Amino acid sequence: MAESFTTTNRFFDNKHYPRGFSRHGDFTIKEAQLLERHGYAFNELDLGKREPTTAEETQFVAVCRGQREPDTEAERVWSKYTARIKRPRRFHTLSGGKPQMDTVEDYSDSDD
Repeated sequence: MAESFTTTNRFFDNKHYPRGFSRHGDFTIKEAQLLERHGYAFNELDLGKREPTTAEETQFVAVCRGQREPDTEAERVWSKYTARIKRPRRFHTLSGGKPQMDTVEDYSDSDD
């Protein structure tokens, strides 16, 4: 994985994981570290903002497009992440009343 998914940017998702990936409980420590280290590259490849330069990245893009099942650790963790952020939010209430639902915005990538 030395030459694949290289990036100098750390990946954070403050909207869905404001306390970080490792503190939320959806990911193992190893998965959280993989997302932080390579998630920026994963996201750019997934969005088509970056062209794959290795066979591993080409296979990764095929997984993102639904053309093949996740096989590598990178593919599995990115698939898990995208599944988590796309699922509908569940609301829990302790009072037994109906939950107040806020409007949930779609995740959008900004170029800032």
